[in-house]
Amino acid sequence: MLEKRRAGILLPISCLPSPYGIGSFGKAAYDFVDFLKETKQTYWQILPICPTSFGDSPYSSPASFAGNPYFIDLDLLVVTNDVISLKLTEEALINLIYKRLQLYIVDKMKY
Repeated sequence: MLEKRRAGILLPISCLPSPYGIGSFGKAAYDFVDFLKETKQTYWQILPICPTSFGDSPYSSPASFAGNPYFIDLDLLVVTNDVISLKLTEEALINLIYKRLQLYIVDKMKY
């Protein structure tokens, strides 16, 4: 038996606000965790975060233990200088950061 009642919220990472067309583990995720703490929520339930394949469904993923690169926050990469490891040109980086993206564009730029 539980000692006390607990509550939480179901919010997929992809539904977090983002200027890039899909949510990520960036500022919005941190802000949401702060909101959960302020409202005394215990759980944050998310949907699968593995890479998607046919039909962009996380339920038919080619890798069950990998994370979806769509959820990498581009702004945090720039702040931590990890963007060099992605080997992006300056033009590609500008396209990623300053334009709203559709999933097919995210896919082209990140792969």
